Amino acid sequence: MTANAQENNANRLKAVLDSLAQAGEGSKLGGSAVLAEAIARFPLNGQEGELLSGGVPRGHKTLTSATTKLVKAGWLVKGRGGWNITEDGLRATVAFPDAASLAAALADGTPVPAGTPLPEPVPAEAPEAEAAAVPAEAVQLVEAADLAQAVELVQAVAEESTATGPVDAAFPQPAAVALAGDFGTALGCPEDWQPHFDEVQMTLDPNDQLWKLTAELPAGFYSFKAALNRSWDENYGAFGQPDGANHELHHTGGPITFRYDHRTKDVTASAS
Repeated sequence: MTANAQENNANRLKAVLDSLAQAGEGSKLGGSAVLAEAIARFPLNGQEGELLSGGVPRGHKTLTSATTKLVKAGWLVKGRGGWNITEDGLRATVAFPDAASLAAALADGTPVPAGTPLPEPVPAEAPEAEAAAVPAEAVQLVEAADLAQAVELVQAVAEESTATGPVDAAFPQPAAVALAGDFGTALGCPEDWQPHFDEVQMTLDPNDQLWKLTAELPAGFYSFKAALNRSWDENYGAFGQPDGANHELHHTGGPITFRYDHRTKDVTASAS
């Protein structure tokens, strides 16, 4: 694992513990939702987003394996009803307040120092609590092993829920954005994977500065990328990676809305 991947995973592991701490001792959260939220806060990079056998992103598998360290330390309990943090785990969030110190403690087997206080409770109405909410659809997607789509859904919800004020309308935008993929012909294009056709062009929403395309697609598995200015010269794949791996979508059929954010170079999709 590269140094960057190790740092990313440490941040996600800290996010897992913090989410459980926010829920409080005795409260159980779905493990799938906790993992999806951590990845939404610290998105997978290109290598971490590579799909392993079974369609599991590499970074998701690494994080899942890393949570066993929390169990071994006695800070996390995994049960059939969900995951919950122990009292010692709550104190660990105080003793090891950042990702680096938490990772070091887990690696060295460092116990929580005696006398470490419990963290201050977070009010239920705090903005952080709202931002941490994970939609039920994301949990269902994870349980169905559609992990990549689950991460995109949680990211979309997190971006919308944490927006605080007007979007910068001065942010430079491309002249055009197309969703070029294997559903082009379903939208009326003469052929698939061609970014110059009008049918796959997105429209910029001036209110939130997102490019959007709503389409009616039959049920199926689709792959696509965001291509700028009606050519492949500049294009972005999964997790906003330039010339990256294709976005993948399992669609149950019917209307769906795609959103491209030029600030993150990523695409999200949700049923309309």
